[in-house]
Amino acid sequence: MASIRQARARETSVDLVFNHLYEQILTLELLPGDKISEAEIASKFGVSRQPVRDAFNRLVSLDLLVSRPQRATEVKRISLREIAKSRFVRAAVEAKVLRLAALNCDSEGSKLLKTHIEKQVKAVETSDIAAFGVLDYGFHEVLCGIAKTDFAFEVIAEEKAKVDRLCLLGLTTGDRMPELLNDHKTIALAVEQGDADAAVEAGMIHLTRLDETINSVCETRARYFDL
Repeated sequence: MASIRQARARETSVDLVFNHLYEQILTLELLPGDKISEAEIASKFGVSRQPVRDAFNRLVSLDLLVSRPQRATEVKRISLREIAKSRFVRAAVEAKVLRLAALNCDSEGSKLLKTHIEKQVKAVETSDIAAFGVLDYGFHEVLCGIAKTDFAFEVIAEEKAKVDRLCLLGLTTGDRMPELLNDHKTIALAVEQGDADAAVEAGMIHLTRLDETINSVCETRARYFDL
């Protein structure tokens, strides 16, 4: 029984450290290339090094940390190859989701989309980048729900996590939120109208918005990239 309690306590410690660092990395509190110390993190959270090591391993598996023997662990720089791969996978999944969403959208689904868009409008009006980022994430989850493919959101979320830092850099380098909001409005309208082709077309345009962001950020913040 004691071993089970210890395992649960350890799991909680791992989750605590993981969630904290994950949030810091995605919100750019920890920037690409920043070094982090296992000992310092363990001291900060008042835990042993093992749960910190486990949290680091989870972040490594998400391509957010780089850990090498005898060298400091650091926040992974953004890989353009991995970004291209992630976007390819996500585009394929999103296209299927949008077709199914257009096919399955009913009055309840339409209501969910309208409510979500209204929240995004408020975030844009108040220039709340953090809130808009959360809502952008949720919008795609709503679409997966309408499409009756909740499992697809697991793939989208995993691939999205790999480019979230880049998206945030894009949002902070210019007023991109209104453009993204308009994309969401177009997607939602097509889904509500049952127009699968229009929904997919709008969705693919939405995903290509990152092209300009990549070029812009590469020019202004090259140190963040693994070129």
